[in-house]
Amino acid sequence: MKLSIGSDLHKTQFTTLSLSEDRKIEESGMYPTNKTGYGEFLKQVKEWIEQGYEISIAVESTGNARFFRNKMISAGIEVKVVNTLKFKVINESVKKTDKHDARTLAEFLEKDMLPESILCSQESEDIRRILKSRSILVKTVVSLKNQVHGLLLGYGIESKRGQLQSKKERQRILVGLEDHRFNGNAANAVRPLLNTIDQVSSEVKILEKVLAKMVEEDEDVALLQTIPGVGIITASTIRAFTDDIERYSSAKKYAAHAGLVPWVQNSNMTIHHGHITKRGPVELRTAFVQTVMGMIRSKKHTMGYRLMSRYTDMKKHKGSGKSIIATARKMSTIVYTILKTREPFDPQKMAHNSKYREMQATALGAALAV
Repeated sequence: MKLSIGSDLHKTQFTTLSLSEDRKIEESGMYPTNKTGYGEFLKQVKEWIEQGYEISIAVESTGNARFFRNKMISAGIEVKVVNTLKFKVINESVKKTDKHDARTLAEFLEKDMLPESILCSQESEDIRRILKSRSILVKTVVSLKNQVHGLLLGYGIESKRGQLQSKKERQRILVGLEDHRFNGNAANAVRPLLNTIDQVSSEVKILEKVLAKMVEEDEDVALLQTIPGVGIITASTIRAFTDDIERYSSAKKYAAHAGLVPWVQNSNMTIHHGHITKRGPVELRTAFVQTVMGMIRSKKHTMGYRLMSRYTDMKKHKGSGKSIIATARKMSTIVYTILKTREPFDPQKMAHNSKYREMQATALGAALAV
């Protein structure tokens, strides 16, 4: 006999509603999200298991859904994490209570009609957390530097964009402010900001060392770093937000996961294509864009690639932004192939074929003749 449990999970508590197939059990409960609450809930569930019920639980994908799922799985209970983007019944309900939401989850779980959200591995999750912390700190450093530039400008001192990059240069600016009295209290205003930049920058370096240690034996990261312009941060981001390449049956589906494909509206005889969906992880999408930017910066080595030639041609009539996104879409196909075949990036495969070179030579000759 099956018993389906819907759980409306929040930060401090979770509400459950349990439904058995024969409706002999139809109970609701509210538990705190702490050791005591989980213990009480699991005690009740184990009693039902002893009565012969097959337990399954549905919970929406939230910030603490992974922890909840791990708690239940460790107790031998099946858990389905619901994809909220594909399950709009709860959000669009006119009766929005925790108990009603839990009932909705239990009823749809009983009918096996819930779209499941696949959680990444714990290793990928750990890498994501490190990358997230680093991203927050890097944004903090950028914000502090902008504040310093603004303060200096207020005292009539013009500073260049890259002037605050090194600790030595920041110290030189501070000493310069202290040596000139006409700058007033500029040194006192700037000093705490520069000290904070030093502290946060050192924390960024520590996180980068931790990340390097985590992925030093990771084959996916090593393969991705064979792509010109891809460093450990970009490679780790792609690896963490891809997780398992075998989940994707084609390069198109992988690009769709990254949100790099256009949305489509097809009704009757009318087909409309729009901007990219942006449905996937923004970190993965950004990593592909950064990969393209890295190739553009490494044009000394990549200028002969078909990918870069198409980008250059497209840029002339589409503009830089759209061209970069279109190239990022093609880059996702390259990454998919590398991870799928387990072969490193091969520059020779990116070179133009002989037919293309002959066409280019003919076109150049015709242009010179004119």
